[in-house]
Amino acid sequence: MRNSEATVDAAAKALSRFEAHTKYKDFKAFHYEQAIAFKNHLAEQKGQQSGEKLSKSTLHATLTQLKRFFQWLAWQPGYKSRLQYSDAEYFNLSDKDTRIATTQREQKSPTLEQIKHVISTMPYQTDIEKRNRALIAFTLLTGARDSAIASMKLKHIDLIENCVNQDAREVNTKFSKTFNTFFFPVCDEIRTIVAEWITYLREEKLWGNDDPLFPATHVALGSSMQFAADGLDRKHWSNATPIRTIFRKAFTDAGLPYFNSHSFRNTLVQLGEEVCKTPEQFKAWSQNLGHEKVLTTFFAMAELPVSGKGKLSGFGYPSKLRNLILTSWQKRLF
Repeated sequence: MRNSEATVDAAAKALSRFEAHTKYKDFKAFHYEQAIAFKNHLAEQKGQQSGEKLSKSTLHATLTQLKRFFQWLAWQPGYKSRLQYSDAEYFNLSDKDTRIATTQREQKSPTLEQIKHVISTMPYQTDIEKRNRALIAFTLLTGARDSAIASMKLKHIDLIENCVNQDAREVNTKFSKTFNTFFFPVCDEIRTIVAEWITYLREEKLWGNDDPLFPATHVALGSSMQFAADGLDRKHWSNATPIRTIFRKAFTDAGLPYFNSHSFRNTLVQLGEEVCKTPEQFKAWSQNLGHEKVLTTFFAMAELPVSGKGKLSGFGYPSKLRNLILTSWQKRLF
């Protein structure tokens, strides 16, 4: 179905959980009671990190993968006479639990001042410290996703045009979209940190266009005969996990709650609502985040805080958003 590797992995994980529960019975022996038993079993499981019961959204995602698999399997040769297509419906959660699992909640994000405080408190003496500080500054400057940042090369950054070329042939962008991102007007100091990092890599480390923008940490055997960090490695991170680790440490060291890199995009949306004066300006701001439709920015990234929802009924809502909503409904109706 042309799904991404991450989606395929999620389906494989769901199937693995189900098979472990059924003790690897042949799929031809599938009965709807197995779906009911597994659903009850999954509801009692606890997350490895949190130690709490799995969330409704996790249950919903896992069971949806299994439902789709058995619906597909019911049409395959050798299984048509053994499986009932409708039996897969027993993987459904109740309507109540489904609403809980799929409800969009207010997105938490740091303020611009909090991010600047974190960056200002980060050390930048060693290569690793310089990289980590520049990484957080770059995330704020561009709003790029962590998977994209992990795969970027030096050639993708243009300091003259103040933009990033997110080329999907080399950069791991969402939905493999290719687009340019111009630096957001956060502050000159943030851009300076990023520019100094790139200059350092090019002029002092003598790295070239195809070298990583944010290289992985080089691990070597230290004097204590234990592996330890030893500067930078001239290769990309294999995934975005180290980026999340860097963010967690930076916020914790600064005495602030942890915010992941994706939350910076919410911060930039809120900044855009203050900076942009017309719908056209916010449309450009939205496209700079990689959104094709401006309503994606409003509804997926910038859920209204509870204190601001009452403004809609009194038409006290910002005029640019009100105009965009009205325009959207006009297009749907007419």
